[in-house]
Amino acid sequence: MRCPFCGNDDTQVKDSRPTEDNSAIRRRRFCPECGSRFTTFERVQLRDLVVVKRNGKRAPFDRDKLARSLQIALRKRPVENERLERVVNSIVRRLESSGETEIPAAQIGLLVMESLRNLDPVAYVRYASVYKNFREAKDFEEFVGKIDQDMEPVED
Repeated sequence: MRCPFCGNDDTQVKDSRPTEDNSAIRRRRFCPECGSRFTTFERVQLRDLVVVKRNGKRAPFDRDKLARSLQIALRKRPVENERLERVVNSIVRRLESSGETEIPAAQIGLLVMESLRNLDPVAYVRYASVYKNFREAKDFEEFVGKIDQDMEPVED
């Protein structure tokens, strides 16, 4: 691992342990060249995933981009970072364990929508407004109306 301070490629691991949620390995490192200490987080990547966009272009899957899109939807909402991290880990695990290396962007969007629906209804509507490309207030009304219908209690 390269030292972020001096660029030396020969750093030493001083301590390794799993993160609290076991999604990564936390390593404390030391650079003998400049004497700096730094921490890295390493995740096991089961396979290289490729996102197939709607226009047919392919791009490498970016976990950070997924996390950023969720953070935007959850901005100013009462959701802890730990819960957000668990949602991101869950989506990534589901994608990696699907057995496919090429994942349609729409499939990722649906997984995000499903996760946000269970996590925070406001973030769910925010994300849906972009994902489903709402153009008018009427689009919001129809979407929220469907949510309300789905969440009404069923009477026997």
